[in-house]
Amino acid sequence: MSKNVVFIHGLWIHSSAWRPWQDLFEQQGYTTSAPGWPGDLDTVEATRATPEGLNNQGISEICHYYAETIAQLDEKPIVVGHSFGGLIAQELLANDLVAAAVAIDPAPIKGVKVLPFAQLKSGFPVLGNPGNKSRTVALNEKQFKYAFGNAISDEESDALHAAWTIPGPGRPLFEDATANFVRNSPAAVDTHTAVRGPLLLTSGTEDHTVPKVVTAAVAKLYADNTASVTEYHEYEGKGHSLTLDAGWKDVADDVLVWLASKGF
Repeated sequence: MSKNVVFIHGLWIHSSAWRPWQDLFEQQGYTTSAPGWPGDLDTVEATRATPEGLNNQGISEICHYYAETIAQLDEKPIVVGHSFGGLIAQELLANDLVAAAVAIDPAPIKGVKVLPFAQLKSGFPVLGNPGNKSRTVALNEKQFKYAFGNAISDEESDALHAAWTIPGPGRPLFEDATANFVRNSPAAVDTHTAVRGPLLLTSGTEDHTVPKVVTAAVAKLYADNTASVTEYHEYEGKGHSLTLDAGWKDVADDVLVWLASKGF
């Protein structure tokens, strides 16, 4: 079974934020990588200074980029994705490009019809201006606090914002927001018939960006796929920062236990 793990970040967070996870997984014998999205640069500072490469990078472009990256590996890896990275992880899994996937507070896939106010407010810095579809948008400290850091202190939220945030392309959010109205939406995932490796969906109960009712609705879309394993787990009291904040290791340890239970 695969011992290669690829970490996929979400909107507004640089891939280097996965380094603590990578260190932990490598201590457990896994080989890891955390490639950024197409257009990301090597560091937070460089990406902030020159974010234009992320302009117009949509869900399909990001999926294809990771598919090409994964194809260069010796075996199908495990993917662990957060937020939009969780949506990408599900698409890679449904297409049998990876051995297993963990989607942590994943952006909703096509077919999810609930739209809580908190989710709408979290996306408003991008969705509030149609012109943002073709450009990158950064979150300020207040916006990050609501979307990511609502379950942690102001001080910790501001520190995470300073350390890890980068501008994010607006296009994936617009594509996700209109997924149910577009026939061939790039946010569509085969939840019903795909024969694939195991999938773990997780949700923080206090998440504003992807509220738990959204992830629970995603899990229900998989319910009739009896050929493949899908499991759902909630983290009480955690928000969207759960992969970054002081409690990250609790989540990472749970992922390691789940992978071991599946033979990885």
